[in-house]
Amino acid sequence: MTSNMIWIIIGMGLVTYIPRILPLIVLHTETWPDVVRRMLARVPYAVLGALIFPGILFAYDAIWYGLIGGAVAILLASIGTPLIVVVGGAIVVLAGIQLMPTLF
Repeated sequence: MTSNMIWIIIGMGLVTYIPRILPLIVLHTETWPDVVRRMLARVPYAVLGALIFPGILFAYDAIWYGLIGGAVAILLASIGTPLIVVVGGAIVVLAGIQLMPTLF
């Protein structure tokens, strides 16, 4: 590894680190309204949904399989269960559906 590559890696690290730390440095004394705090608290769920939704529809040949798992996840999330329970619940339901033909 040449010294140029090392400097390039260090530069790329700084370029990605600065935009992440800059808001913390500049806005650390700001107080945010409750509306903004509640909205920002939901951002991880929105991003997760945007990443997962296309996979729900096209994970298997049958779209209904993904729709059932998505419906279970939406139902569990809407009643306020933790994220790990939402994911686990959808997995358990889909595993149960997949095992049904072998049981009967």
